[in-house]
Amino acid sequence: MNSYTLIDENNWKRREHCNIFRHYVEPSYCITAVVDVTNFLDAVRSEGYSFTMSMIWVVTKCANEIEEFRYRFLSERVVLFDRIDTCFSYISPGDDLFKSVTVPFKDSIRDYVQAASRAAAEQDCYFKSPPGIDVFMFSPIPWVDYTHISHTNPGHKNNVTPMFDWGKYHEENGRMKMSMSVQAHHSFVDGIHIGRLLESIQAYLDEY
Repeated sequence: MNSYTLIDENNWKRREHCNIFRHYVEPSYCITAVVDVTNFLDAVRSEGYSFTMSMIWVVTKCANEIEEFRYRFLSERVVLFDRIDTCFSYISPGDDLFKSVTVPFKDSIRDYVQAASRAAAEQDCYFKSPPGIDVFMFSPIPWVDYTHISHTNPGHKNNVTPMFDWGKYHEENGRMKMSMSVQAHHSFVDGIHIGRLLESIQAYLDEY
C-alpha cells in the first residue's frame, strides 16, 4: 500500500460534505464528456505506444495532481494517499474475457506504457488478489462510441475508488473526438474537481 496521511476530520474543510454523502445509498456519480485526442493520438502512434496504456497514464498523472481524487476511507477513517496507482481491464488477443491488471504508476509515460503492456501480456489469470484502495480503476470500451455509461455497484459502503472509461474515438470536422467518463464518490469529489480534471487532461492531450 502506498503511503498516506491520516486526516484530522474535526479540522478538515470537507468534513460536512463527507459526512452527508458517505451515508447515501448511492454516493457515487458519473459524468461523461467529449475530449479531443487528435494531437495525442498522432504522437503516441509515432512513438509506437499503446493508445490505451498511454491514456491510462495521462489520466492517472492528472488525477494524482488533484488532492480530492486521492482521498479514501480506511478503517472508517479518511486518509489522503501520496500517490494512486492503476488497475485496468485488459483483453488478451484471441480471448473475449477481460482480466484485471494492477500496475504501479510511473513518472515517465514510456516507462509506464512498457511496464503496463508487459504486465498485461504476462498475467496468466483473469483476477489476482483484489486491488487495493490506492488505485484508479480503468475500463476502456474502444468498440463503442457511447454517450452514457453506468457501472456495477459492489455494495461496499466505503468503496470510493474513482473509475475512468472512454469509448471509440471518431472523426468530427477533421478532429478525433472521444467520449470519456469519470465516476467519483461525492464525499470527496465535487463537480468542480471533475471539471478541473477534464481541463487538465485536455490540456495534456493537446500539448503532448
